[in-house]
Amino acid sequence: MDFAVSAKAEDVCARAWDFMREHVFPAEPVYDAWRAERGHDNHEHPPVLEELKAEARKRGLWNLFHHEVGGLTNLEYASVAEITGWSPTIAPEAMNVGAPDTGNMETLMLFGTEEHKQRWLAPLLEGEIRSGFAMTEPDVASSDARNIQTSMVRDGDEYVINGRKWWTSGAADERCQIFIVMGKTDPDGPPHRQQSMILVPRDTPGLEIVRHLPVFGYQDQHGHSELRFTDVRVPVSNILSGEGDGFMIAQARLGPGRIHHCMRAIGMAERALALMVERTKSRVAFGRPLADQGTVREAIALSRIEIDQARLYVLKTADLIDKYGAKGARTEISAIKVAAPKVALDVIDRAIQVHGGAGVSNDTVLARFYASARTLRIVDGPDAVHIRGVAKEELARERPYSG
Repeated sequence: MDFAVSAKAEDVCARAWDFMREHVFPAEPVYDAWRAERGHDNHEHPPVLEELKAEARKRGLWNLFHHEVGGLTNLEYASVAEITGWSPTIAPEAMNVGAPDTGNMETLMLFGTEEHKQRWLAPLLEGEIRSGFAMTEPDVASSDARNIQTSMVRDGDEYVINGRKWWTSGAADERCQIFIVMGKTDPDGPPHRQQSMILVPRDTPGLEIVRHLPVFGYQDQHGHSELRFTDVRVPVSNILSGEGDGFMIAQARLGPGRIHHCMRAIGMAERALALMVERTKSRVAFGRPLADQGTVREAIALSRIEIDQARLYVLKTADLIDKYGAKGARTEISAIKVAAPKVALDVIDRAIQVHGGAGVSNDTVLARFYASARTLRIVDGPDAVHIRGVAKEELARERPYSG
């Protein structure tokens, strides 16, 4: 395993850092002020993001998430994803590498028809529209995809969709024009062949956006929404891959996406650690700088150790995906999805503690980072599901010696 950054990735990372320092970090207060002026529940698109998107394209920092369009391997892109994690609200969208669009674009690349790609993938790649992924449901434990209740009944040349979804990220933004919806086309079939995924345009009659859900009191600009489907009709041609392929598609789209989430979490942890170190050097308590206090030094040291451990684990996983595909890295993908958010949470929590009251206010990014990192322990599969999978593999592992 060689985790040395390639010359290509090193160049991209250098340009990404220049972009972050010169444009993204200065745009953060502009973005926040624009949203604050319009109220907590406003989901309009801040104009500064369009300026950032234009600048990112000019610098060749666009659509880097996929090797076919960005030219980077998963291992190479992982370092870029970490950089975007330093400003997770702005940087991913500015570079067109934000969730859920990246996962949806990869899904369309893998399983969409030419018509799907022309109508939806092309404008997504251009950053002209956004998309949503509607899987989680309020009435069942959606971490087990077999529980999904949304019905998709074929009626001639159409599917009729009925059901409720929530935590569909992106739906509050009017630019979100297409949803990938998971439901059951064959409720009596084999457990992993009951589900299908179908494309549902935002303006389809019967699709209602019920409400936008806050995360620890925060309303993200793009929103996380509850949707209701009432006799929603779409053409049969809107199905992805084929009937019964929903579970397979879900697994295929989540491997690289989890790398992205985990590396962004590490980026958040790095920024939190940087803020922690800066704070300890500038504050004095009990007659000496915080940086000279033993417990504070322990917090700093543990944070560095844990961040580097998590990063190496994620890079190893990205390397395995490049070599063997998501199936070949199944256990590692689950493991990093547990490890990286936990490390981010622990580091951010220490940084909050060092900042005192400022840490839980909006005067720094730390409170928002904490809400985001805590949510990561649920999205794309909760910790318990991933731990269950890792334990299953470990129990079946053959060992060179026992005794």
